[in-house]
Amino acid sequence: MSSSTLNAQPGQRTQNILTERERELAQLAARCLPGGTFGNLPEQIVIARGQGGRVWDESDNEYIDYLIGSGPMLVGHNQADVTAAVLAQLPQGTTFFANNRPGIELAQEIVAAVPCAEKVRFVSSGTEADFFAMRLARAFRQRDKILKFEGGYHGMSDYGLMSLAPTRAPTFPEPIPDSPGIPRSVRDEVVVAPFNDTDTAVAFIRAHADELAAVIVEPIQRLIAPRPGFLEALREVTAETGVLLIFDEVVTGFRMAYGGAQAYFGITPDICTLGKACGGGFPLAAIAGRADIMALFDRAEVGADRFLVQIGTLSGNPIAAAAGLATLKLLRQSGVYEAFFATGKTLRDTLAEMLRQADLPAQVLGVEPLFDVIFHRDEIRDYRDTINGDAWLTKRFNVLLRERGIFKGDTKYYVCMAHGADEVRQTIDAWGSAIDALRHDMQHRPG
Repeated sequence: MSSSTLNAQPGQRTQNILTERERELAQLAARCLPGGTFGNLPEQIVIARGQGGRVWDESDNEYIDYLIGSGPMLVGHNQADVTAAVLAQLPQGTTFFANNRPGIELAQEIVAAVPCAEKVRFVSSGTEADFFAMRLARAFRQRDKILKFEGGYHGMSDYGLMSLAPTRAPTFPEPIPDSPGIPRSVRDEVVVAPFNDTDTAVAFIRAHADELAAVIVEPIQRLIAPRPGFLEALREVTAETGVLLIFDEVVTGFRMAYGGAQAYFGITPDICTLGKACGGGFPLAAIAGRADIMALFDRAEVGADRFLVQIGTLSGNPIAAAAGLATLKLLRQSGVYEAFFATGKTLRDTLAEMLRQADLPAQVLGVEPLFDVIFHRDEIRDYRDTINGDAWLTKRFNVLLRERGIFKGDTKYYVCMAHGADEVRQTIDAWGSAIDALRHDMQHRPG
């Protein structure tokens, strides 16, 4: 494993060795890129390659990869069938800005798989998909306001960055912008509610029904699962008031089930957004929904006054669509989701038990395909509960895991279908070692 640290003994501190070449690349990044990064993972690790459920950095350190590109690599890196599909399409052309067979066939497959999808429109990123889904809802309803839930992530648009991660707790339904550069007027168009608070959400929707275009929600908000009846209540009140319900399934689409979280929970929204897994690791996302709503993208059907313009140079890109089709074909195989969920359950339950036995103030949130630890003993049901966790313990634990060959983001383990028995065993070994080290570090923590 070269300079990998996966075989560290429990409690042993380890450190991946970075070569001069990787340090030089990090220095070059610092000169050329703001913050020295692409704006994604804020670490001075330069990834060179990936295979299955693992990645290697430029110094040839090996990691079990729970970042998996922030979710897209659901079937693993460099999966043979996906790579073959891409290589077959490459000599046929890389982009056309026009209809092409892989894109049309991928749209057909999404319509067949996703309950709300009667029509599909492609874009290149989850941010675009969420942005256009909200614009589509405003155009259809001829209303301007969007209700979202505090802590919900809906991309990098002005609307998406309202109350994503506020550092103060305003009185609901006041929104807080999470970035400079957002026009003050956007605050007047967003209503914010607490996730998992059914009574408050329903009351806000009823109170603002004449102004609301849509309610947008992640069926699983980051790591927080919906409480029983919450999503059902959103569907009921939006159907009653005529407000559109948007499921942001950029993360959960094809991850929770082949038809997404809406199939998993048995609740059909009016519109959904898809991304990550359905692009097979390439830039592809989609808006999908009822035919009468999606008709606004068709000038011939709705006329010039109602026509919603949406143009993207790489929308429906044939390379990305070929990768997406190959990925979805793999996901349709018998037993794939059962095995995937079993791996996630083993990992999630084992981590929770190890933390309990170590008597750490921690709990594991999430579901089988995506979870993480929050260092907080009290019940967590919404964003405000998560920010009461111990940020120092979270950061330190992630550093200790990175030293032991576990590559993950700050707040999530993405399980992929290439994580097998070896990855599970080695991850559990790394957890044991990191937990022992964390308990030691707690005795000497600063402040």
